[in-house]
Parts: sequence; C-alpha cells; structure tokens
Amino acid sequence: MTQIFALHSAYGLATAVAAIDAGLLDADGRAERVLVPFTSSRVPETTVGIAADPALRSLRERFDRVEDLDVLLGAAHPSAWKPREGDLPMLERLLRRAWNLDPRGLELFVQSPQVAPARTLMTLFPGARITIIGDGLMTYSPMRVALGHTVSARIERVVHADVLPGVRPLVGAPHAESVPVPAARFRTVFEETAAGDAAGLDDGTPTVLVLGQYLSALGLMTAEEEVALQAELIDRAAAWSPERIVFKPHPSAPPLHTDALRARAASLGIAFAEYRGALAAEMLAERLDVLAVVAGFSTALPTVRALFDREIGAAGTDTVLARLTPFENSNRIPATIVDALTRPASGYADPERLQLLVDAVGYAMQPEIAGHLRLRAEELLRGMDAVERDRYFSAQRLTELRLPGAPDEGALQRVLRPAGGVGRMEEWRLTALGARRRAGRAWKAIRGR
Repeated sequence: MTQIFALHSAYGLATAVAAIDAGLLDADGRAERVLVPFTSSRVPETTVGIAADPALRSLRERFDRVEDLDVLLGAAHPSAWKPREGDLPMLERLLRRAWNLDPRGLELFVQSPQVAPARTLMTLFPGARITIIGDGLMTYSPMRVALGHTVSARIERVVHADVLPGVRPLVGAPHAESVPVPAARFRTVFEETAAGDAAGLDDGTPTVLVLGQYLSALGLMTAEEEVALQAELIDRAAAWSPERIVFKPHPSAPPLHTDALRARAASLGIAFAEYRGALAAEMLAERLDVLAVVAGFSTALPTVRALFDREIGAAGTDTVLARLTPFENSNRIPATIVDALTRPASGYADPERLQLLVDAVGYAMQPEIAGHLRLRAEELLRGMDAVERDRYFSAQRLTELRLPGAPDEGALQRVLRPAGGVGRMEEWRLTALGARRRAGRAWKAIRGR
C-alpha cells in the first residue's frame, strides 16, 4: 500500500507526523509513505514552502520519499490545477507511473478537501481511501461545497490536533471518523520545528505575546479600524500586567500597524519589542515563557493553550463576527471558537456546550451540507437570550432557515418568503400562468380545435 500525504502547511505536516508517531495511521506497517508538498499562497515565489523549510527537515524525514507537486505542475499554480474530466484517467496512469505507486492499494491524506489540488487528487484516484488532515480551527467548520458521492463516500477519517479536547470537527461529518491526535504528541512534534532563536527576548522579562493577523487585507475592516484594533490588543494584553509586550506581526502587514502598537504600549508605560524571526507563534510563546498570548482569532490561541497551558486573550472578535460575509464565510467558525474561549465569563468552557455552539453555527453556515445538525441548532437557539443570539447569528439567516429567535415577519416578508425553492410572488405567478394555459387548452377542446 502507498499512503500519499498532499499537504501545504507546517501545521498540517506536524499533525500528520504526530499521528504517524502515535501509531494512528498504521497500515500493518507495510505502507510506503510519500509526502506530496505544495505551496498554497497566492504568490508562491515569496513563500518558503514545507518542501524547503529547514525547520521542517526532521518532519519530512518521517516519509519514505518526497514528490514535490509544485515541481510537477511547473508554472501552474496548485489551486488552479483543475484538469478536464476526460483527462483524469490518463493523468492517473501517468502519476502512478511517475510516483511509482503501489497498484494494490492507495490512501490519500489531504488538507482543504474542498479545493484544488486536494479535490483534484481525490477525483483523479477514484479507488483511493481518503483521510482529511486537519489544519487548525478551519477543521471545525463544515464543508464549504458538496463533494460528489464518489468522493465523499471514500472519506473515512478526519485526523486533527486535539487542541479543543472534547470538541469534534465538522469537516467530513457526519460519516467520517474523528481521530484526535493527543496534545502531548503534537507538542513533541511541534518542538522539533523550533528552529531559530528568540532574538534575545528570552531574558525572563514578564511578557505578553501579541499576534497580528492583517484583517484589513481580508476586507473585514479598514486600515484605520485595524490600527484601532491593534490598540485594543495592547489594552487586552495589559490586563496581565506585563513589563513588556512582544509583537509578532503578520508578514504582509505594513509598519504602520507596528507603530500604532508601540505608541499604545508606551502610553501605558509598558516596554515594547517586535519579533520577525522564524519561530512559530506557539514556540515563541513557550521560548519567552509568556504570561499570555493575545490575538484576533488566530489558531495559535487554542493551540498554545492546549499544548503549553498558556493564558489566551482576544480582541475584535465581535466586530469580525458581525462583518463576515457571506454568513458561510469559512472564517466564521474560527472566530466563533476564539470568541467563545476568550470572552469574560464565557458560557462555553464546557466542551459539550462549545460543541453545541459549533454545531449550531455550522448548520447555519451550511444548512444543506450540515443538515443533520438542525436539531442541535434549534436546541441552542431556544435557550439563548437575544444579545447572545445576535452575537453569533444574523437575523436574516435565522429568518431564512426559520430557526428559533428569528424576528417576526411582516406581511410583505411573508409574501416574499421562499416556499419550495421559489418566492411566494413567483409561485403565484407560475400558478396563474399554469391556470391560463389549462383554460386555453380547455377552450380549444370545446371549439373542437
């Protein structure tokens, strides 16, 4: 048997390796493991992918060989690799020969199954069993698109880092088995990636780490609003009374953001330092022995809490939740989870309660794909007060899905509300048109025509 791991992020690679080390992916010890890395960034030339990152060398060594998908595709971007259906059988034969795959059995391990190249590979190898490798908080979101039965029926497992103990991911649900990778094992693998130093910041100074996300680039807020959010992050970090705040900016964020944070920290009498080194946020937090980590809705927050038992905080999640469009935006579940984990006096500390929230929001995002979660959504919404409900659900979405808590409809809304897939007005128009045609046929019959 051959196991192909088509991965694009360090987090996904660490998850797969931790699962291998924990014996969760064994195939009777006879499988050959092939890493097929690719770069998913919009401009691959500006990114060091997992195939070349020196910090990930020991993780790559867990595989028998590496077949770089970027090299195979040449100038074509992996996300644009969508061959014609008629070419798939030929491509399957070519890849089986090029990669020397075992013809007796094949298992695919993919990230981001809704999009190319993962979706292409799942279609290209129609006989392969499929396992989804989680990639942070996105794993807890439902599928964004409905996969054909010939693909979805082969998805057997979802392997994910257990950074939210007791909470099951929605991707692949309801049929795929959830396989959590123990946090201790994931931490051990994560520590292997700790290449680089802390730039002299690991000196014992009581520190809070603040992470930038560059939300204005996602269109979620203006540049001015993001600068204001940066100041809010500093205020949130100050709650732990640190002597210093270390800021790890988003690689694409302009210096203006760092300047805003520096000025805010100075106004509070807190020392400020910027870190642009190679350490991952989680490992930087551990290296600095921080009091807490503060961010927007970064996956690093629950990860650093689960792996290293650090305090976490967030700012701006309420704004993000209100502005994410469309409602099914894939960032909604990560923002919901971080908001629920970091709000003062949050009612979601219990994993079962957090699961109910994730299930309800997931259903509202994808009511057809996650239709099995409707009763869960109704259960949560019936017990929510208006303020809590409005934080996580839009009134429009509740009305569209006829869920508890939806605002009362006016006469015009009842007329325009869809029924059976079409609006009421359109339904009446079609009914009248049908009646007119039937009357015309009857009149012709009476006249003997």
